[in-house]
Amino acid sequence: MSGNDEIRQAQQAIIDEFSLFDEWMGRYEYLIDLGRSLPDFPEEWRNEHNRIHGCQSQVWFHSEMRGDRLHLDGTSDAAIVSGLIAVLLRVYSDRLPADILAADTDFIASIGFDQHLSPTRSNGLHAMLEAIYKRAREQAVASG
Repeated sequence: MSGNDEIRQAQQAIIDEFSLFDEWMGRYEYLIDLGRSLPDFPEEWRNEHNRIHGCQSQVWFHSEMRGDRLHLDGTSDAAIVSGLIAVLLRVYSDRLPADILAADTDFIASIGFDQHLSPTRSNGLHAMLEAIYKRAREQAVASG
């Protein structure tokens, strides 16, 4: 299975999970639960270099190459945003930078995030995506 297939499968699994909820209240609760499952984020990673600008809440992403794959960790001081981070990490963490760059973000609309998130959270989600793609570009250039 190619890396792009892995990303598409992760995206589809998330779409399927969210489609189990008929109402958005249930989806928000599920999103918050996902955020609670994020691994601990060391205090030393909460620095300006790792901070994602464009988010209303405080958001940090740490990235490092593990072998040929980009590993991502993230955290936020807001419950729903932490859930969004958990979703993004499931899709993009531990993937080849080239596969990340080739992946689309259509799954966000398929879940309904584009319609049901507040404008500030939607802007924050796009800022987080930009940060992931930027780090993947930097690693692709460094390794290629």
